[in-house]
Amino acid sequence: MENCIFCKIVNGELPSSKVYEDDKVLAFKDINPQAPVHILVIPKKHYDSIIDIDDSEMDIVAHVHVVINKVAREMGVAQTGFRIINNCGEDGCQEVKHIHYHILGGKKLRSL
Repeated sequence: MENCIFCKIVNGELPSSKVYEDDKVLAFKDINPQAPVHILVIPKKHYDSIIDIDDSEMDIVAHVHVVINKVAREMGVAQTGFRIINNCGEDGCQEVKHIHYHILGGKKLRSL
């Protein structure tokens, strides 16, 4: 997608602090962290949100979760705990229209 900030990061047009990358997924530090560990995990292919992923391509969601596990271990929050957040659409407070998952950890998080 031409004006998508996350697509520009994937394409190397904008910098990021990468913590993981493979052929399908990119994980990088959030520029406005809400916890000591705040990582964004995104598919490299553009989908506006989970609603826009066709059933035949839903394996990307499983792959994102595999990557979340790897990143959580690497960032040292797997044992103590972390939160995964995926905001969908305007009412869900999605700010960037490219599906992304937040990994938050490194401190005791408030209950929702």
